[in-house]
Amino acid sequence: MRDVVIIGGGHNGLVCATYLAKAGLKVTVLEQRSVVGGAAVTEEFVPGFRNSVAAYTVSLLNPKVIRDLDLHAHGLKVVEREIANFLPLDDGRYLKAGGNGLTGREVAKFSRRDADRLHDYEEKTGAIADVLRDIVLQTPPNVVRGGLFAAIPELIKGAKLGQRMRQLDLELQRELLDLFAMSAGHYLDRWFESDPIKALFGFDSIVGNFASPYTPGSAYVLLHHVFGEVNGKKGAWGHAIGGMGAITQAMARSAMAAGVEIVTDSPVTEVIIEKGRAVGAVTAKGTAVRGRLVVSNLNPKLLFGRLVAANEQPAEFHHRITNWRCGSGTFRMNVALSELPSFTSLPGKVRAEHHTAGIIIAPSLDYMDKAHMDAKRDGWSRNPIVEVLIPSTMDDTLAPPGQHVASLFCQHVCPELPDGKSWDDHREEVADLMIETVNRHAPNFKASIIGRQINSPLDLERTFGLLGGDIFHGALDLNQIFSARPMLGHADYRTPIKGLYLCGAGTHPGGGVTGAPGHNAAREILADLHARRIPHSA
Repeated sequence: MRDVVIIGGGHNGLVCATYLAKAGLKVTVLEQRSVVGGAAVTEEFVPGFRNSVAAYTVSLLNPKVIRDLDLHAHGLKVVEREIANFLPLDDGRYLKAGGNGLTGREVAKFSRRDADRLHDYEEKTGAIADVLRDIVLQTPPNVVRGGLFAAIPELIKGAKLGQRMRQLDLELQRELLDLFAMSAGHYLDRWFESDPIKALFGFDSIVGNFASPYTPGSAYVLLHHVFGEVNGKKGAWGHAIGGMGAITQAMARSAMAAGVEIVTDSPVTEVIIEKGRAVGAVTAKGTAVRGRLVVSNLNPKLLFGRLVAANEQPAEFHHRITNWRCGSGTFRMNVALSELPSFTSLPGKVRAEHHTAGIIIAPSLDYMDKAHMDAKRDGWSRNPIVEVLIPSTMDDTLAPPGQHVASLFCQHVCPELPDGKSWDDHREEVADLMIETVNRHAPNFKASIIGRQINSPLDLERTFGLLGGDIFHGALDLNQIFSARPMLGHADYRTPIKGLYLCGAGTHPGGGVTGAPGHNAAREILADLHARRIPHSA
């Protein structure tokens, strides 16, 4: 019998497992696929060409997690993009974004006023991002039952958070409220007048978020993407040499060095619950793996909808988790290329700094808004949003010499197609559309494609357990974040079933390859062990 059984070997499951093993516990991780890593994996998709299959870029991976798991010693190497972003425009112009004043110089081509306002915008959002960095590794204040004694720890958490918020001056507190309540579009319209800079920032508000940039609350999603850092540089974006799988393979090596047992090809079909307590899991092969407690790295809706019997859940909890909102409008592709794209706005097939950037095809907030409306009505937009990343410009391990791989991270498509249509019948059609969209800006792109890998929302669900293709394990709506993630009363990584914990992106602070939910869940589990709220093994 193990101390801990963890369901799901994605990055948060591995992080949680390692912290628990380092504390002396016997931990087994059960992973459904033949490789650990969840959505952060690298695979060969065309002979000789490898790429990150789903998750595709590095920024949010928490520095404390990197240090605590000693990931660099286990093989992780992250390099920065030469510039952050490149935005080709329909009229032949372009916008670059990056450090050392590049963004300001580029924005000035479109609006001197916007360039002058950029520093103030970045200073304000940067100060708020610092607050978010501080609370990422904190357990949110939890709504509890049990009277004053039970509430005291949560009151202390709330007081600490309030103290951190009070360190912001009044104007920044107002700005924080705006970012949590407003749409990204209205927030950016208040700051800037030119479309390219608003598109550049607004893109982050719809990544993995099936919404218009003018949907209330989308400004927070914008902010969720800017509190990361790479190699100590705040707000930077990078690439893990070997792809995103290099991160999770380093995590797996760290976990095994700490004594974690990792079992692949072991999808879990049931959580074993005896006398109201989780005591293990049953795999598809019928094997029962028992433990003192169980930790789930799955989407909460998937866990409680398929692995935990409804009659084991409190009725009100079951009702709410059944209605947990999932589904990001993501269509994910990888392509093998014979040459680099030559953009109409910035021609050239020789590697340049813009080839290392996140290349955003979405020229305005209005374009993004129309893409969302089209997808809601028709299933996908005829003018979709595409981000192209070419990691082989920074990592020659991914493709043969002189050739390249590109990630296409495409928004907006409908998680579930209207009128009963299936993604199985339309995935190739939509993949063609995504390629044509890039080809409009880089006319050699389509002809340079050697092969491709397609992941529709349905493919992402089948392969990685991302319900509706939801890369965040649940929308980052105001009623699904912080103390309400996954719901009020269960924001502390504990579920209503004794001995059953959550460590995945369906908990605070949400999605992205951060490691934070796994880190936080391990801390709470160890606190319960210390307080003897978990039974000793037999």
